[in-house]
Amino acid sequence: MSTNSKQRVIVVGGGVLGVSSALCLARQGADVTLVTEGAPAAGASGRSLSWLNSARRRSPHYHHLRMLGIDRYRTLHAQLPDAAWLRFDGGLTWDPAERNDIAAVFAHEKAQGYDARLLAPDEVARFTPGINASAIPEQGAIFNPGEGWVDLPSLVAHQLAEFARLGGVLKAGTERANVEVKGGRAVGVRVGGETLGADAVLLATGSNVPACAAELGVQIPDSTPISLLVRTRPVDVPLRAVVNSPRASVRPAPGGVLVVDSWWSEEEVSVNADGSYAVRPETVNGLLRETSAILEGTPALELDGYGVGPKPIPGDGEPVLGALEGVPGCYVAFSHSGATLALIAGELLADEIVSGTPHPQLASFRAGRFRQDSRTSH
Repeated sequence: MSTNSKQRVIVVGGGVLGVSSALCLARQGADVTLVTEGAPAAGASGRSLSWLNSARRRSPHYHHLRMLGIDRYRTLHAQLPDAAWLRFDGGLTWDPAERNDIAAVFAHEKAQGYDARLLAPDEVARFTPGINASAIPEQGAIFNPGEGWVDLPSLVAHQLAEFARLGGVLKAGTERANVEVKGGRAVGVRVGGETLGADAVLLATGSNVPACAAELGVQIPDSTPISLLVRTRPVDVPLRAVVNSPRASVRPAPGGVLVVDSWWSEEEVSVNADGSYAVRPETVNGLLRETSAILEGTPALELDGYGVGPKPIPGDGEPVLGALEGVPGCYVAFSHSGATLALIAGELLADEIVSGTPHPQLASFRAGRFRQDSRTSH
């Protein structure tokens, strides 16, 4: 139960981290206003592969947080078993034959207690359908049966419906919101000519978080690249798992479509002088060909559309979550793994904001670590 049911909180940002946090705050009885420049899920949340996982290598505390995130999705899946936008059908990954680290990755995952099976190419079909075995190198592939995927726009719509029932206020299509600071403390936000007062402000503006924090005197290193997510027209394939191959990552999506991305196609996106993005038809067509090559029967894939824009990634790759040191009343949520972390991050941030007490699960993810790193390096 909230310690202060009248606490006023403004959440800035309509992506999944902002919406999840706003909903968790409303569940705790806070008076919550969610402010977003565009439509909800119109930014990075609308162009995410949204693979739910903690695969491969990362720090122990980050792995732990991701596992908590998957746990919360498992709970939601148990509540909504028929939701077409949240599935747990596993994940499959393999490395290129010439730079293959799959055996070491498998050993690491097993040492972590992460559910993983190392499969020879001809074994894959027994565990997950729809894969072209000839695309997998002789070193094999890892199948992680506990992984899944979520369609973030569908999740955000589901959360906003509950948010509205709880009395939350959504202000979409606004001008840019700026944190209002008085006496060194965040006291609300300025939106256009209007000032909205609050006891706490959460910045969950995706790739804009570092710039917003810099205005408050807090530096958050930023490694945000440009992402490209391609969506196919409906196609009859038996694929269920999320697949991460060297040249394409793909998963099913509601309506029988596939969503696809890759590292190399993102590198081919260019930025125009006006800040818009240029995506070459050759890049999109090449990505569709690479995806077809890893699917059983190499089906013809037709483009339905694509999303392009910044993919939030902090400078050291790990999330930045929680209170901003030196700016009481201001909190941030900035992470590459927004899909996997959305539910748990919203829950922990809401607990910290409502209680006013730092949450121990967020101790490793505060922005202050960068200042400490800077001091250590001199």
